[in-house]
Amino acid sequence: PTNEIAVMGAEGAVNLLHRRELAASDDPTRLRATLVADYRAELMHPYHAAEHGLVDDVIDPVDTRAAIARGLAVLRDKRTEPPRRKHGNTPL
Repeated sequence: PTNEIAVMGAEGAVNLLHRRELAASDDPTRLRATLVADYRAELMHPYHAAEHGLVDDVIDPVDTRAAIARGLAVLRDKRTEPPRRKHGNTPL
């Protein structure tokens, strides 16, 4: 739940997305700090990623071992057949 998921850090994203607004600001340092805090709060948490289907589940760190064990138990009896050959031996 405390993980940050994003393509780039909040500072880099804010500098890229709000460069015109920052350049026109009287106090760009203060505005940047506000925008970075807003970006982190709204977009860089795992629940946002889960809402958009980017991650399957958000688990508490103490439940990691149990979650891995459940996933492995589901796959224990999984068997896949190799793909069928489309052709037999082809002449050289």
